[in-house]
Amino acid sequence: MDIVSLAGLATAMVVLALTPGPGVFATVATALSSGFRATLGLIFGLVTGDICYLLFAIFGLSMVAEAMGECFVLIKIGAGAYLAYLGVQLLRTKPLKQSDAHPTPSTGKTYFSGLFITLANPKVILFYCGFLPSFMDLGTLTPTGMVVTALTVATVVTGVLCGYALLASRARKAMTEKNAFKAVQNTAGGLMIATGIKVAVDH
Repeated sequence: MDIVSLAGLATAMVVLALTPGPGVFATVATALSSGFRATLGLIFGLVTGDICYLLFAIFGLSMVAEAMGECFVLIKIGAGAYLAYLGVQLLRTKPLKQSDAHPTPSTGKTYFSGLFITLANPKVILFYCGFLPSFMDLGTLTPTGMVVTALTVATVVTGVLCGYALLASRARKAMTEKNAFKAVQNTAGGLMIATGIKVAVDH
């Protein structure tokens, strides 16, 4: 895999990862509500979904990927409902200070939420199975090239999402008064609900 193709892939991934969407909104909302560490499972799940579709594109399984996108209607609804439920729970939570104990979602739940958010996102399917092969000859990748491509995707997506999470968690830490922190909780809850709705209905 040449440097030009790798640079093009990295640039495309930065644009894709920076573009606000369900993954970004879920990451920000989780960081606002529970802090940076709570986002790691979610981000890992989001990245895993990206790698899955990248492998589909590399091995010429775009039709399978598209079929999966259609079959994931129930998963989209389930993931969307779960995110909306978390949002409602945040809105109903009594005002807390940053130092107060706050329930943190389990890593397993956040991981699968992130995975399903990516797998059920038609825009991600379009990117990996439609746009990416148009400027990269994925069929000629060697095993080493596949590993480098996957690492590039994982590194860029993780880096961008961690950046969003860090900014949101710093905003959370800056809120020390109960009223201010409740506003953060309400914002996070609203983002979670909006993300859940977007995941469930987006097509």
